[in-house]
Amino acid sequence: MTGLLWEYDGYDPAEERLRESLCTVGNGRFATRGALPECAADAVHYPGTYAAGCYNRLTSEVAGRPVENEDMVNLPNWLPLRFRPVTGDWLTPDTVPPTEHHLALHLDPGVLERRTRYPLGDGVTLLVRQLRLVHMADPCLAALRTDLTAEGGTVELDVETALDGGVTNSGVARYQDLDGRHLAHVETGSDPPGGTMWLRCRTRTSGIVVGLAARLSAAGAPVTDAHEARRAVQHLRLSLAPGRTVTVDKTVALHTSHDPALSDPLRAALDRAASAPGFDDLLASHATAWEQLWRRAELDVPGDPGRILRLHRFHVLQTLSPHTADLDVGVPARGLHGEAYRGHVFWDELFVLPYLNLHLPEVSRALLHYRYRRLDAARHAAREAGLRGALYPWQSGSDGREETQRLHLNPRSGHWLPDHTRLQRHVGSAVAYNVWQYGEATGDTGFLHTEGAEMLLLIARFWADSAVYDEHLGRHRIRGVVGPDEYHDAYPDADRPGLDDNAYTNVTAAWVLARALDLLRVLPAPRRRELTEQIGLDDDETARWEEVSRTLHVPFHDGVISQFEGYGDLAELDWHGYRARYGDIRRLDRILEAEGDTVNRYKASKQADVLMLGYLFAPDELRSLFTRLGHRLDDDTWSATVDHYLHRTSHGSTLSGLVHGWILARARRTDAWGFVQEALRGDIADVQGGTTGEGIHLGAMAGTLDLVQRCLTGLETRDGKLWLDPVHLPELSSYGFSLRYRGHWGVALRLRSGLLEATMPSGSGRDPIDFRLPDRVVRVGPGERVRMRLPD
Repeated sequence: MTGLLWEYDGYDPAEERLRESLCTVGNGRFATRGALPECAADAVHYPGTYAAGCYNRLTSEVAGRPVENEDMVNLPNWLPLRFRPVTGDWLTPDTVPPTEHHLALHLDPGVLERRTRYPLGDGVTLLVRQLRLVHMADPCLAALRTDLTAEGGTVELDVETALDGGVTNSGVARYQDLDGRHLAHVETGSDPPGGTMWLRCRTRTSGIVVGLAARLSAAGAPVTDAHEARRAVQHLRLSLAPGRTVTVDKTVALHTSHDPALSDPLRAALDRAASAPGFDDLLASHATAWEQLWRRAELDVPGDPGRILRLHRFHVLQTLSPHTADLDVGVPARGLHGEAYRGHVFWDELFVLPYLNLHLPEVSRALLHYRYRRLDAARHAAREAGLRGALYPWQSGSDGREETQRLHLNPRSGHWLPDHTRLQRHVGSAVAYNVWQYGEATGDTGFLHTEGAEMLLLIARFWADSAVYDEHLGRHRIRGVVGPDEYHDAYPDADRPGLDDNAYTNVTAAWVLARALDLLRVLPAPRRRELTEQIGLDDDETARWEEVSRTLHVPFHDGVISQFEGYGDLAELDWHGYRARYGDIRRLDRILEAEGDTVNRYKASKQADVLMLGYLFAPDELRSLFTRLGHRLDDDTWSATVDHYLHRTSHGSTLSGLVHGWILARARRTDAWGFVQEALRGDIADVQGGTTGEGIHLGAMAGTLDLVQRCLTGLETRDGKLWLDPVHLPELSSYGFSLRYRGHWGVALRLRSGLLEATMPSGSGRDPIDFRLPDRVVRVGPGERVRMRLPD
């Protein structure tokens, strides 16, 4: 195998959970953490396999009250394969410290390799080399090859392999008091005895049936069955002469009752495992599928940043692959890599879809369909709130209801606290933004004029209904919400949660209303009539949308945009003092609560809130939005706003470094690179202090890819043109990528030394593409390559 490696040398128990997350392998349908197959779940190791969209709901007793949670289910573990000398104990790095341990994630072919040498005494060692893949061509298959070599003497070895249905969801310490037993009715067997072993179970409340089958091949060694409660088990005995290698291949098929075109998940798994090719053929077809995927998502950045971006692309593509387009799933905030956030869908598609739109638009469309299928649930939520339109939940799972927990644990104080983040109603604007951006990037009017239009108009209706006119201000207001910051969920000493006139919420609501009106104007007349009849939209209501889109209140204080009404009255925090006392203050909210204080009293943000506006909208569009709302937003006001919040943000989210780096890069600020570096290193260095071991941060990873693709180039897809306004970031001054734009495949852009090169391959489409730069328009036709000198 060739290509880029992501490697770890030596065994470090403290780093194991982090490595397991970053060495996860998957195919968009399911993924398996990079845990060692000989190790069971404990305080160090956490094997986990997760299928996209596979959820189960349980009720737990917390602080004397019932608490219901829906979780992405940790499925039966297909990995177990352990070994021991016939007279000894099972070998693990914790019981027998290895003399060599090396983990290598081969990114190009999507294969995880490990090499471990276990000393057995008297100069004898056992060399274990394993290759693992979750098949990218056949999304129901996974395979594990284990090469066992005796060194320095003969080794008689017992090998045990299993399918383990006794797993629970227990990978996040904060959730330990909650019920994590999601699997029931576990059955095991072999078909025939001594052949393919199998396991069948179902989730306890959602009733999803899971079928697993494993085929074992071990150079002719006899296989014996020894099934246990909740585990299908097979044994081998191997005799290894000095220098002899014996290969054990384990090929696994996974099906669930969510899969299309099958009646029995177990029967389908048995058939698939029995008919699957050998490991070498599986590896070849898997590598080919990855090669094709890499070509569609090409991004060439030199040096260490390029190496990290390659890892980020790998995790984005194996979480949201072309196979995802066949599923009813959203964007899990922590990928398919762990159990943090319970596998829920938040607003992370806001950071993911702009990248996917230009590479895998069919996946973007499927992810938007996930939202559309839950539109009725969003309409029901709006009615429950006494409003019309669609109210999307802050946390979504299987059916689109609000999954945000009512309580959350502060691990620093041990207190269970009310969770008000469900008031982040701006998630609806994120859905609408994604609908619009997808349409602009792909030209898919078939979606935009049907499902997309319905979602956009109903979200607009919700915002118009949420707005209440204030006679004193002469403006409309949106009250009782929480913004992206998340730290501030109430006014100091208030008896109810929520804040008034969060600037991000109000400005994005105005944008949604304006785009809904634009869409109504361009819809074909028959479709416009059909849609307005369907949702009961009349001229009076659209007139209100126009009015609200121009009169939503945006608060200011001291010449900067206020995060919310009353923000300017909050106290200043002693940032220097808290950093001196605590060092890492990213989770300032937990620190203050443990002290008996609350972050609601201070001008302190967890992550970008107001500044998110500069992430979503190019400067001209943001100025136009504020003009529509009756405000003048000049460069000085925006620069002062950036400085104000830059000095009052603790960056308690991996998205914060990304957004700040993006904004500062576009502003040509010298401090941009520090934030870009933090975004690049967020997961690999686990900058949030232990969170990556619970699952990667998918939005931040995708956002770093988009930072090169759209931020540094100033790339916008607008009005049927590609708009470009590159900025110079010295540390990322040479890069290239390809994209898929409105039916054109393989459009390539490369920037180097102030020169921008655009190439359109032959046969990529009949029409040329207009590239609009700040000072000119350049037309590039099929088969052409054009070099453009950029202004200084």
